[in-house]
Amino acid sequence: MKLSSKGSASTSSVTDEIASKAAPTLADLRREIDRIDEAMHRLLMERGEIIATLIRVKKSDETGSAFRPDREAQMMRRLAARHSGLLPLDTAEGIWRVIIGTFTYVQKAYAVHADISGGDAPMRDSARFHFGFTVPFVTHGSAMEVIAAVAASAGDLGMFRSDQGAQAGAWWTALVELSAPKIIARLPFIERLDHPAGTPVFVVAKPLADAAARERVLICATLERWRACVPSTLAELGAVVISSAAAPNGLSLLIEGPGALTPREIVARLSGAGASVTSASEVGSHAERFTFKPKIISQ
Repeated sequence: MKLSSKGSASTSSVTDEIASKAAPTLADLRREIDRIDEAMHRLLMERGEIIATLIRVKKSDETGSAFRPDREAQMMRRLAARHSGLLPLDTAEGIWRVIIGTFTYVQKAYAVHADISGGDAPMRDSARFHFGFTVPFVTHGSAMEVIAAVAASAGDLGMFRSDQGAQAGAWWTALVELSAPKIIARLPFIERLDHPAGTPVFVVAKPLADAAARERVLICATLERWRACVPSTLAELGAVVISSAAAPNGLSLLIEGPGALTPREIVARLSGAGASVTSASEVGSHAERFTFKPKIISQ
C-alpha cells in the first residue's frame, strides 16, 4: 500500500518536528545553568534591596533581636514540603539558612554565643549551618554563661544543647525574670536522622513580642520535693518534664507543653494531685518539632 503525497508530507513534518527537539548539547546545558545562576544572584541582590527598604521603614534603634523564629520555622517547613529532585535537602536548607541568617545580620548586627562544654564541633556546625559564616561565633563554658552574655548584649542570640544533663544544674532558672532572655527556638527547624547539624539546641534571646513561635511552651516549676504523680498529671495536660535539677528551695523542673498551657494551670494541676509547687514561670517557647519525611517516588 502506497502513502499518498498528503501522507508523505505529514510524515515529513513530524520528522522535522522531532529533529527540532534534538537533545541539547553540553554547551546548551551549561548556558542554561549560567542563566539560572545569574538569575539567582540577581534575585538575592533584589532581596537585599527590599531589606534595605525594610531597614529604612523600621528606623528603629530598639534593643532586641531581629530574629523571627515563628516566620522562619514556617519558611523552612514550606521549603521541605515543596522540595524534590536531585538536590539534597541538606543543601537547600543550608542555603536558605545562610541567606536568612545573613540578611537578619544585615538588618541588625548580632553574635551567636554558644556553650561548648559538650564539644566545640557540634555547636559550631549548628551555628554555621543555621546562621552562616558572617555572624560572629562566641564560645562559652556553660549554658549559664551564654544566658548572661545574651542578657548583657543589645540583641545577640545564645545557643546550647537542649539535653544539658545533670551537671549543668537548673540553668533555666536564669530565664525566669520577665526581662531575662527567653528560649525562642529549638533547632534544627527540620529534623531528620542524617541532618548535617542535627544536635538538638535551644536558642535564647531577649524577650520577643509578636515574633515568638508559640506552638510549644517551656515552663519552670519549683517543687518542694519530687512526687510520683508529677509525670501522669503533666501528661493529662499534654506536657512533660524535659529536665530537672536541685534548686536552693527544692526541685526545679523544666516542663514542655502545648502553646496554650500556662504556669497557673501547672500549679493548679500539680497542687491538686498532691505536689507542693512553690513557683511556676514561663521561660520560653518554640515551634513544634517538624520531622522531614522524604517523598517516595514510585517506579
